[in-house]
This record gives sequence, structure tokens and C-alpha cells, in this order.
Amino acid sequence: MKRYNVAIVGASGLIGHKFVEILEEREFPVSKLFLFASEKSAGKKIIFREKEYYIQELDIDSFKKNKIDFALFSAGAKVSQKFAPIASCSHCVVIDNSSAWRMNKSVPLVVPEINPKDAFKHKNIISNPNCSTIQAALVLKPLHDAYKIKRVVMSTYQAVSGAGNLGIEDLESKDNTPKKFRYPIYNNCIPQIDVFNENGYTKEEIKLMNEIQKIFNDSIKVTATAVRVPIKNCHSESINIEFEKPFDIGNIIALLEKAPGVKIIDNINQERYPMPIIADGKDEVFVGRIRRDFTVDNGLNLWVVADNIRKGAATNAVQIAELLIGQTSKTSKNTDNKDKSKEKINLSKIKKDEKKDDKKDNKVQKSKKDTKDKEKKNNEDNKNKSDAKKNSKKDTKRYEDKREENKKTTKIKQQKTRKQENKKK
Repeated sequence: MKRYNVAIVGASGLIGHKFVEILEEREFPVSKLFLFASEKSAGKKIIFREKEYYIQELDIDSFKKNKIDFALFSAGAKVSQKFAPIASCSHCVVIDNSSAWRMNKSVPLVVPEINPKDAFKHKNIISNPNCSTIQAALVLKPLHDAYKIKRVVMSTYQAVSGAGNLGIEDLESKDNTPKKFRYPIYNNCIPQIDVFNENGYTKEEIKLMNEIQKIFNDSIKVTATAVRVPIKNCHSESINIEFEKPFDIGNIIALLEKAPGVKIIDNINQERYPMPIIADGKDEVFVGRIRRDFTVDNGLNLWVVADNIRKGAATNAVQIAELLIGQTSKTSKNTDNKDKSKEKINLSKIKKDEKKDDKKDNKVQKSKKDTKDKEKKNNEDNKNKSDAKKNSKKDTKRYEDKREENKKTTKIKQQKTRKQENKKK
């Protein structure tokens, strides 16, 4: 098996450490591992496959002097903007976890389960979506394919790990003078993630709106509110969807059961639903509280939870690298076998059943219309009969009135004739 030289940029950070863990866990074929970070982190030690590796300071020659095949970046947008082009010019494929390249038209934005072909359109830079985008997209895509999403309203409840090590320190220290956040996060919720734009939305919220459209290659209407909550790890999302087509809840569940990387936990009788304590340390995206929204036609509510450091960042990036080399890791194989053991759902059958339901509905509607038309006709006939009776009575009365008038006229004429005859006598 071919092996690859892999670099991690931002190796001292939370996601940097997770990159190392995921590469080992998924048995990615690493030949040499290079760890890069800032000057203050240089010299720190990280264990990979029972071997010690030391972090080096990142500089403009880091990629020129080392033949690197893949570089996993998670050191912030500024570092990515400066060093990703340098790495790409050295024939290294960059998989970047920052927001630097996500909306660049020449850079693919990839979730392997959704748009794997886009990864092969790269020009040595591939962008990893925002953590909240990844978990939402995995749930929304199969539903969009089946019923065409018209509009999505999202509220995200994002863990402090999304803000890195300092975010976790702010939560665990319970400090009233936080290092990372503007306000204390312990026992608090902060309805702001990243800076505000002039339109009133934060950059985090704008990312969610724009990235889903790019991944789906469709202009779905998305609006979002992103909130930082006092949870160490795993993001949660309340998602409200309005579809263009009618749907059946059973079919929604069937589609999500089949969706790769998605796991349903939804049993209201046993009070079971996704929570951060369930998703922590796992790569699946968990979905539950699946129910119809009765305030709009074709509306649906979902609750989605995922580990934002794993599938929301490190795992997704490693999966992209696996995709490019044509490898399915042992973890992926196990997942695939598990998925194959599930009962297969035939999407065309679902649509066929829905067409049958539509035909039944059409028949019912036609029957209702025929009944209404019949009732209308009967009402009109009854009205005509009633009018005819009224007219007949009127005609009879007119005839009788005329007859009486004629009698009176005849009587008057007879009286005049008699008078004249009497005068002659």
C-alpha cells in the first residue's frame, strides 16, 4: 500500500490534536508526519502510533524543504490565507478547516457523504465546511433530494470546544474575567458567535446560510441564529424545514435511517433523543424529535446533535483525504457493513407510494368536487322549480284578475245598453 507524507498545521490546537488521533484511529497510510504550529508551540511533543513527534515552527520554507502530500490546516483563516497557497504550489493538497477558502468559487467545499465528486475538482486546496454546517447538511441532503427544501430555519446551540482550548478554559474555570468570550460562559448563553455584520447577523450565521447552498449547489433559503452554550463539546441544532412537496413522516424516518453518517434516536415513549453526552466522541450525526410542523404546509421539525471536533472538523477532513487516495478506513468499513445489514429502503418505492397516495387524494378530491357539483345542480334545479311554481302562481293570479276585470267591463256595458233601451221606450 502506498504511504503518504502528511502535515498538520495548527498541531498544538484542539483540532490539531484530534487530526493526529483520527489519522491513527482510521489507519490512514502515513509515511512521515510533520507537525507545524506557531513559534510558542515549537518543541512540544505529540505521540502518534507510539512514536514521539515534535512540533516545528511554521514558516514559508516548511513545505518547500519537505515533500508533503497532504496538509491538514486548522490554525485560523489568516494562517490559511498565507500558507495554503505556498503549500499548494509545492504540490501538496491542502484540506483547510478555516473559513478562508470556503466561499472561493475555485475551491471545493466538501462533505464526503454528500458531494464526494467535488473533491476531485480541487486545485490543491479543499475546504472543510463549518462544523454546524456539516451536521445539518448530512441530515438535510436526503430530505432535499426527496421533497425539495423551500426554506430552513436553524437555531444552533454550540459548545465551547468550537472556540478552542481557551473556550474550554473559560467554561471550566468559571471565571468572571473570560479569556476567550466577551462574557462569562459558565451558567450563561451568549447569542453571538464571531463578529456581527451590518445586516445584524454574525459571521457564524452567514457561514451556515451560504455553505449549505454551496454544498447542495442549490439556492435553498436558510436563516440561522447561533448561540454559544455552556457545554464542553458537541453542537446541537433545532432545525425547522418547509418542503415544496407533501411528505409522510414514515418516509422521512426511512430516508434518515438510510442516510450515511446519520443515526436516529427518537422514542418519545422512552424519552430518548439526541444529546451531547450521547454524541461526544462519535462520528455519527444524531437526529431525533422528528415531528410535523402544523403551522405551515409541508413543515418538519428536527433536533440534530454531533461532535463538532470529530465529524464537525477532524474526521471530515481525514475522510476527504481518504476519498482522494481511494481508501476506506477500517472504521468506515465497519460502518458500511452495519449500514448494509440494515433493511434497504427503496427511494423509488417511497415516491411510488406517494404517487399512489396522491392518486387516492385526487380521487377523493374529485369525488368531493363531483358531490359539490351535484349538490349545486340540485340546488339550482330546486330553485328553478321553486321559481317556476312562483311564476305559475303569479300567472294564475294575473289570469283571474284579468277575468274579473273582463266581467266587470261586460257588466258595465250591459247596464249601459239597458239604460239606452229604457230611454227609447
